[in-house]
Amino acid sequence: MYPQQIIDALRHVRYPGTGKDLIESGMLEDDIRISGYEVSFSLIFQKDNDPFLRSVLKAAETALQTYIDPNITAHIHTKFVKQNSSTATTHPSHIHAKNIIAIHSGKGGVGKSTVTANLAVALAQAGYHVGLLDADIHGPSMPKMFAAEECRPFSVEMDGRTLIEPIEQYGVKMLSIGFFVDSEQAVIWRGGMASNAIKQLIEDAHWGELDYFLIDLPPGTSDIHLTLISELQLTGVIVVTTPQPVALVDARKGVEMFRNEKVNVPILGLIENMAWFTPAELPENKYYIFGKDGGKKLAEELHVPLLGQIPLVQSIREGGDEGTPIVLQAGHPAAIFFDEIVKSIEN
Repeated sequence: MYPQQIIDALRHVRYPGTGKDLIESGMLEDDIRISGYEVSFSLIFQKDNDPFLRSVLKAAETALQTYIDPNITAHIHTKFVKQNSSTATTHPSHIHAKNIIAIHSGKGGVGKSTVTANLAVALAQAGYHVGLLDADIHGPSMPKMFAAEECRPFSVEMDGRTLIEPIEQYGVKMLSIGFFVDSEQAVIWRGGMASNAIKQLIEDAHWGELDYFLIDLPPGTSDIHLTLISELQLTGVIVVTTPQPVALVDARKGVEMFRNEKVNVPILGLIENMAWFTPAELPENKYYIFGKDGGKKLAEELHVPLLGQIPLVQSIREGGDEGTPIVLQAGHPAAIFFDEIVKSIEN
């Protein structure tokens, strides 16, 4: 066995955040050591809380055993890039979150906000401290999805600053522009105004200590996306799509935007919503109204994890419209799909 074999085997392992293999990504350190069937080397990650660290290490070991010899024992060490203190991006002092995850969709109408609301509540039910920012300035929907349309945040004094106290519902701390504007009036703001509003909801709010901070992004790409990327060090982004070809085209654009070298945000995975229709009276039947496995195939093509497939079920829609996310109904067949996605996020 010689080093080039190891390098060639690792070319079969892709880093999910970029879709590039480990060698192309420059993640292999020049420290390969070989002793019989034992090999050791280091992989370089950008940060110590990289969400793909464990899965990449496992995939690398599997690649060696698959493409070289099944008897190989791999000792893979991890190293992390030291950021220059003058250029390092850090979470603002007012956001103390272990994980900051943006939920994105290439186009509207694919159920991104419904997915976000259910994931936030499911994480809270799992015992995590969860914050949720509704960053869709022009179409805020979280107040309605959390039955909090009549709520109004109040201010608190903290360390000499006046901060906004988020609304808390179902164990989730939440802020939305919908709490501050007339729900009957359209929000007609230019990009700069919208971005400044988002900054204020982040910087001037008392979020406290969080395990997960979820951001419900507006569909498409806009100034708001760039503002959030510059303001926060995102752990990663989840892309929501339907299996319909017209939605998949936009989902692909979303993935490529976050993978762009100037953006460089890891793709945690893709969720295929409305994957099939199941009538309540025929729970075993599946009707593929928008096409079959479109999101699953796109995830495979782009080399990103498929976090889950969620069916088009009437009770999920009703839960969103009534302000009671379906995951509040423990054991409900539709709630199980979101619980499984939460397990994927945890891992």
